[in-house]
Amino acid sequence: MKSIGFLSFGHWTPGSQSQTRSAADTLLQSIDLAVAAEELGADGAYFRVHHYARQLASPFPLLAAIGAKTSRIEIGTAVIDMRYENPLYMAEDAGAADLISGGRLQLGLSRGSPEQVIDGWRYFGYQPAEGETDADMGRRHAKVFFDVLRGQGFAQPNPRPMFPNPPGLLRLEPHSEGLRDRIWWGAGSNATAIWAAKLGMNLQSSTLKNNETSEPFHIQQANQIRAYRSAWKEAGHQRSPRVSVSRSIMARMMTRSALSLQRPRRSSAAAMRASRTS
Repeated sequence: MKSIGFLSFGHWTPGSQSQTRSAADTLLQSIDLAVAAEELGADGAYFRVHHYARQLASPFPLLAAIGAKTSRIEIGTAVIDMRYENPLYMAEDAGAADLISGGRLQLGLSRGSPEQVIDGWRYFGYQPAEGETDADMGRRHAKVFFDVLRGQGFAQPNPRPMFPNPPGLLRLEPHSEGLRDRIWWGAGSNATAIWAAKLGMNLQSSTLKNNETSEPFHIQQANQIRAYRSAWKEAGHQRSPRVSVSRSIMARMMTRSALSLQRPRRSSAAAMRASRTS
């Protein structure tokens, strides 16, 4: 089954010509955009996460708001940079947003792309462990997040809690059943696509894929997807994986006067084609 949706970076600028001049404008317009996309029949509303930029940065309040305003469309990210994330706190946020949406979250994760500042994750309190790269750290955070979404208890309960505890080790709450099957990895290489397949994550492949063989982009992307599907099958997962690809489309708004100027040109062009074929 094929689906189509949009991915928004949520840019804003205070320029006088901009219709999105503030963070509030971007957030509120993003909600309206998702509602309109659902009304038009689109399948997915996805948002990019960038830190230190005049763009969308904290996805879960936005996803929760969209979830409360819509009823059908899938809501997700492409992608959350896991170098910046506390995976346990993120699991709580994701669980809450997914429950508000009725189980429609589709969360794309990755180790991140070129950013606005040098090692911005350090200001968030994170640094790679000894022998790790920042990419390794991002994948480590992702694995912890993906694991706690199983909903299994792991934390030792306090013998004198403020509220009564259920028996056994405690898990994070709120837990949203099924969310773990809706986690995606944005893979920049064939190797990370295979890594994601082995773990059981869905695949997001985009124009940010690394040039690994000097072949045309579409061939490299197709090979990445084949490698992912092969690794998934070899891992023996019980469900079928999902794969998404993205392309950049620049939408242009035209005034009525501009459209009226184009109509005679189109009519003339059509007449010329008719004369050549008659």
